Amino acid sequence: MKGFCLVLVFVAILVSVRGDLQMGFYGSSCPKAEKIVQDYVNQHIPNAPSLAAALIRMHFHDCFVRGCDASILLNATSSSGNQTERVATPNRTVRGFDFIDTLKSLVEAECPGVVSCADILALAARDSIVITGGPSWKVPTGRRDGLLSNASEALSDIPAPTDNITILTQKFANKSLDLKDLVLLSGAHTIGISHCPSFSNRLYNFTGVGDRDPTLDSEYADNLRSRKCRTQNDNTTKVEMDPGSRKTFDLSYYSLLLKRRGLFESDSALTRNSNTLTYINQLLQGSVQNFFSEFATSMEKMGQIGVKTGSSGEIRRSCAVVNS
Repeated sequence: MKGFCLVLVFVAILVSVRGDLQMGFYGSSCPKAEKIVQDYVNQHIPNAPSLAAALIRMHFHDCFVRGCDASILLNATSSSGNQTERVATPNRTVRGFDFIDTLKSLVEAECPGVVSCADILALAARDSIVITGGPSWKVPTGRRDGLLSNASEALSDIPAPTDNITILTQKFANKSLDLKDLVLLSGAHTIGISHCPSFSNRLYNFTGVGDRDPTLDSEYADNLRSRKCRTQNDNTTKVEMDPGSRKTFDLSYYSLLLKRRGLFESDSALTRNSNTLTYINQLLQGSVQNFFSEFATSMEKMGQIGVKTGSSGEIRRSCAVVNS
């Protein structure tokens, strides 16, 4: 019995050292933290619902580079000349930095130096989707903030709209995510907008000879060229990723994929692999509630990619800079 108790003590110490994520991690150290985030999200996102898509995108981009450690929030440092993830090509259209900064200031006012920017981002992404009618998922907390951020890593690690299925599969596998996760997390494209440079090559110069992408529905392509991206160099026009349903978290995105109306090459790629196509059809044959449940599972997996816990990283006082 004594030996058994020693084993339990050892396991408890091991868990403490690892500092694994857990639900209600701030229950004692900052009990109001999660409600502060939720209340602010609930107050402001309904007035700017497009920010929900922006925040979940920010969370996704953060987790794919060095794990979910808020490294995407770090400013470039002029003294060292370091170019951070924030200014990398995949993140130049990411929005919501001010929103996260405000949340951080509110939480800091309640509990200075306790709650990480990484946790605030993860919570805000979930809460913003919920308040706009989307799915909820568990967000265990206890993440710590990273100390490094490199633009080149963002360029290589974040899945790109021009990636084919082979590259997408590898990038997701690198983060211990599978093809089902790829299909489900791509479902976040059911809300939000993009900009022409992310897909205009499909309309104007797909193989370098002024041609269109033959996998893109011709009527859809004509509409994009005539009403949205009227020139190949348009870099300001915003385009819905899920036309007619961009404010609703639903299955419409997957229906459009089967009609060859996925906006990105990476969307279209999902229909040209037998496994991902099977997952798409299964989702469409099920209910929205089933999609919500499956999406939640993948988000929970993504939210734990490469997290820093315990004594790793730090709790930043400001999300944009490491502590001095």
